[in-house]
Amino acid sequence: MHWARLRTQDGTAIVGVIDGDTLAPRTALGADTPAGDPVPLASGTLLPPTVPGKFIGLWNNFHAAAEKNGWEIPAHPLYFIKPTTCLAGPGATVTIPAASRRVIFEGELGVVIGKRIRNATPDEATEAILGVTCINDFTAVDVLNADPSFKHWTRSKGFDGFGVVGPTIATGLNWRDLTIRVEVNGRERQSYPASDMILGPAELVSRLSADMTLEPGDLIACGTSLGAAPVKAGQEVSVIIDGIGTLTVTMAAEA
Repeated sequence: MHWARLRTQDGTAIVGVIDGDTLAPRTALGADTPAGDPVPLASGTLLPPTVPGKFIGLWNNFHAAAEKNGWEIPAHPLYFIKPTTCLAGPGATVTIPAASRRVIFEGELGVVIGKRIRNATPDEATEAILGVTCINDFTAVDVLNADPSFKHWTRSKGFDGFGVVGPTIATGLNWRDLTIRVEVNGRERQSYPASDMILGPAELVSRLSADMTLEPGDLIACGTSLGAAPVKAGQEVSVIIDGIGTLTVTMAAEA
């Protein structure tokens, strides 16, 4: 099953399940109750498939990257929170801010929460996961490291458009079988297996729920691995995960 959100021609945002070339509306993300007739996908614009109350991003969550960079394996998830104003969906234009000269893509697997949990066991966390999606967690690296006394995680990852999500939320996939790929102008620049995660989705959700209540729609970006690289204005950047879809945006320079 694939969940999506669509903005119709009259500006209405609807959520539902993709059925062929239509979206079958539901009353809410993850709900079973129908909410109207199917709507042709071609008649609207795909939006980020979730509007999270919290957009959590992981750092240092892949063995290959930790080994190459000499990082210790974390005992607890290392994470930051991106503002929801950074959300962008399929086909968006992402502006490189004038404050940065070095923005990198980070293709990632995203986990979407389906029900409210707190202090969940890994088994409870598994039951609370609605599905998975594609994420491009753009980062202004020079902004991140601008002050030697403090890492600007929120600022460097929180510019408008720096949290690209979609095109769908897929259910029923085995995350260990997935490969996260990124293409820039059609050329593959990043490719790594999700199975190399230090903390997998259920463990991440369980650990994070010990720190904060997780709500339906909340989004967790599982972190990236080797291959993240700079992007320039005019380039098309696509995150591709078979079974979920292709998430493409176009980079632009700030006027």
